[in-house]
Amino acid sequence: MSARPQPQPPRLRPMRAVDLDRVLAIEQRAYSFPWTRGNFIDSLAAGYLAELLLDEQDTLIGYFVAMPGVDELHLLNLTVAPAWQGRGHAVTLLDVLEQRCRDHQAPSLWLEVRAGNARARQVYARRGFAEVGLRRNYYPAGHGLREDAIVMRLPIPGTTA
Repeated sequence: MSARPQPQPPRLRPMRAVDLDRVLAIEQRAYSFPWTRGNFIDSLAAGYLAELLLDEQDTLIGYFVAMPGVDELHLLNLTVAPAWQGRGHAVTLLDVLEQRCRDHQAPSLWLEVRAGNARARQVYARRGFAEVGLRRNYYPAGHGLREDAIVMRLPIPGTTA
C-alpha cells in the first residue's frame, strides 16, 4: 500500500493587481466595512508590502498589506478567508510580517484593530503585541456611528533602530 502524498504547506507570493478580484471576494465576506479595490490598488502602487497565502491548489487562504516606515512596519490589513479561519493562518502571516520587519531592520510592527474585535485582539496579544494607544472614532460602524481602534505594537527582537 502506498502512502498518500502529504499536503504541501501554504506558500506566499506577492499580491498583484490581477489578484484583486479574489482578494476583494474574501474582503467582502470577512468584513462589514471592507477595503475597496481602490485601497488595494493605491497600496500596490505605493509599493507597500502585500502578500498572499495560497494552498497547493492556488486557493487564496489570506493576505496582508503593510506599509514600511522609518523604524517600523505598519500593518494595514491582515485577512484570513472565513473558511480558513481558526487554523493558525493569521499567526503564519504575523510570523512572515515579523520576518519582513527584520528584513527591513524595522524594530516595531504596528497596527490598529477594532476595539470590538475581541478575537483579533486575542490573536495579537498572544503573539506579543501590546496595546499602546487608542484612536477614537477611527472605523466606520454603520448608521453614522464610528468605532474606536486599539493601537498595538510588537517589538521585533534582533533589529536596531
